[in-house]
Parts: sequence; C-alpha cells; structure tokens
Amino acid sequence: MDIILLDSVHKLGDRGQTVKVKPGYARNYLFPRNLALPATDGNKRLFQESVRSLHKRDIEAAQQARDRAAKLGELSVSISVQVGDEDKMYGSVTSIDIVRKLKEQGHEIDRREVLLNEPIKALGEYSVDCACTAR
Repeated sequence: MDIILLDSVHKLGDRGQTVKVKPGYARNYLFPRNLALPATDGNKRLFQESVRSLHKRDIEAAQQARDRAAKLGELSVSISVQVGDEDKMYGSVTSIDIVRKLKEQGHEIDRREVLLNEPIKALGEYSVDCACTAR
C-alpha cells in the first residue's frame, strides 16, 4: 500500500515522502496516529496545499525547542545517594532520578529526553544532555 507520510517516522521516511508499507501497518499504526494518508491523487493535492502550514508549524516547534533547551541548560540538580566505604555508591543515578528532581523544581521533562549513556555510578559532578523537543 502506498502512503504519504505526514510526519517523519523512524526507519520509514521523512514527512512528504510516498512510501510503500503493509496495509495492516498503515491501518493499525500510521493512520490512527495521523502519521500518514493513503497516497491517492486527492490526498497528494491536499498534502501539497498543507505544506506551508506544516513548515510554519515546524519553525514554531523548533523555536520552542530552542527556548526550552536554553531554559533547561541553566538548570542544576543535586541528588543525594547513600555511599559506603571509600565513597562507593549504593545503586546508581538514572534518568528517572534526574527527572524526579527536575519535577520537584517545577520543570516538566520526559525521561526519554534525558540523554545518559549509562547510569551514574560514581560520586561527582556530571553534565547531562537533553534531547529537548517542543511540548
């Protein structure tokens, strides 16, 4: 089945592309989430007309993400953990712990946006990146 992507879909394509997918995937996943439309002539024309509004939406979303990233870039959190002999931590600090502390400070962030390669297992100061998206 040929479809037009209304939004970028990981490992499938970018917005505006016409791709071939299995009918069940389109019907059960892409269509209900408004990620795609069937690739009919009418839908192709409709999509071309809506490209301008989508472009404007993307610019606004990018600006919101930049503003949010700037705001989050200035934040600092301290997480208390139990330590044993020789300052050895019990457990580790994960993205969930960081998100919990940020929520206590009044900042709403999803745990998937906190980019930790692996949990923090040693004492010290760490800089953590954020995959900030517009909300």
